[in-house]
Amino acid sequence: MIETIKIEASAKTPSIHFDASKGMLEIKGRSIPENSVEFYRPMMEWLEKYMGIPGTKTSVNIQLEYFNTSSSKCILDIFKKLEAISKKGNEIVINWFYEEDDEDMQEAGEDYQAIIQVPFQMQMVKE
Repeated sequence: MIETIKIEASAKTPSIHFDASKGMLEIKGRSIPENSVEFYRPMMEWLEKYMGIPGTKTSVNIQLEYFNTSSSKCILDIFKKLEAISKKGNEIVINWFYEEDDEDMQEAGEDYQAIIQVPFQMQMVKE
């Protein structure tokens, strides 16, 4: 049994909710931690375990209002692990949420979509 990760959002870090029993991963808020690698390490370790016994379907909800460059690398690493799960035949859907007028966040999602071979659902959030 993989422990659920639940981290409350702060001014510099997003809320995190990874729940293996529901096959649900959620990252929401601002991601500008002092040390992105350190902040995202528990999620990477969780995904390592999850890769061994993934759910048949995994839903990933990413709703970031802003993230820095080092966070973007960590997010890409998360997506690469999800891609590996997908290649084993498990269904992964990444829902990338962005505000209606936030072209930067929309483009960031499209950039990830171009790199990762996992279905992305671009979800515009109206103000």
